[in-house]
Amino acid sequence: MAVTPSSPGEVPVPRWPSRGRPVGVSDPETRAHVAGEASAAAAEVSGPPAVEADPTAAAFFDVDNTMMMGASLFWFARGLAARKYFTTRDLARFVWQQAKFRVAGNESAEDMHSIRESALGFVSGRPVEEIVQAGEEIYDELMADRIWGGTRQLAQQHLDAGQRVWLVTATPVELATIIARRLGLTGALGTVAEVKGGRYTGRLVGELMHGEAKAEAVRALAEREGLDLSRCTAYSDSANDLPMLTLCGSAVAVNPDTELRAVARSRGWTVRDFRTGRKAAKIGVPTVAAAVLSGGIVGGTIAVRRRRKIVTVPVVEKQVRLPWR
Repeated sequence: MAVTPSSPGEVPVPRWPSRGRPVGVSDPETRAHVAGEASAAAAEVSGPPAVEADPTAAAFFDVDNTMMMGASLFWFARGLAARKYFTTRDLARFVWQQAKFRVAGNESAEDMHSIRESALGFVSGRPVEEIVQAGEEIYDELMADRIWGGTRQLAQQHLDAGQRVWLVTATPVELATIIARRLGLTGALGTVAEVKGGRYTGRLVGELMHGEAKAEAVRALAEREGLDLSRCTAYSDSANDLPMLTLCGSAVAVNPDTELRAVARSRGWTVRDFRTGRKAAKIGVPTVAAAVLSGGIVGGTIAVRRRRKIVTVPVVEKQVRLPWR
């Protein structure tokens, strides 16, 4: 597969000779391939940690409900809405699509096309630097306090063992990179938006970083970085990430949904649940679907906050044994 030459700072767009089209291809397998290659190409990679390096082993962490309480893309969209990037109605429509995408896992071709075309359409024409700066601010305002301490400790143990750690998420790669950097991780694989002249076009390169696309991205990065996937570990909360989980030699279910918990038990995978109960809903954090159904999105969330106290769950730091030890 070749890539289309690009200006400095822009992600090379994978081009498939047999089809002759870099983006907009119709079959899911090819879109996942394109998305994976683009995400790996966009990942900012640092070297192994300063401790004795273990360059062929790595860890891959999902973000939503695994590393962070709730959906990172919801918090990002909420922060952009507060900055008047779009209307409350636009946010409601977008977040509803994301809710269907997150919950269903088996969307129709029409649903996937709609989500793919609208996922970053709300920043069409905006400079990349502007959105990145907004992402830095939104992380501080809405995300920093929602990191699961137990999951962050798991990532740190890989770093302490000399291994590199990447986030793998459907969130835009720019935001994913901010989260990874703030957590002291190696980098991130995320959804890649097409950029021309330093501005977003409103289209995605390939597919959302979801399901098989995550596995393709990890596979492409492993080839580029010389990783031995049999020595790598993947972490996720969702059965939607089974392609990535089964690609790596070790898999860990973190705050798992019902389906993933069952799969983990049947395969003997490690399960880590940092929630206070078995409920999938996060305490004090509106899920994507709940935010839509509450009405008014931002206004509704603020009203709820005024009516009830949000519970903060203290994280008790303790050593967590890694599955590969």
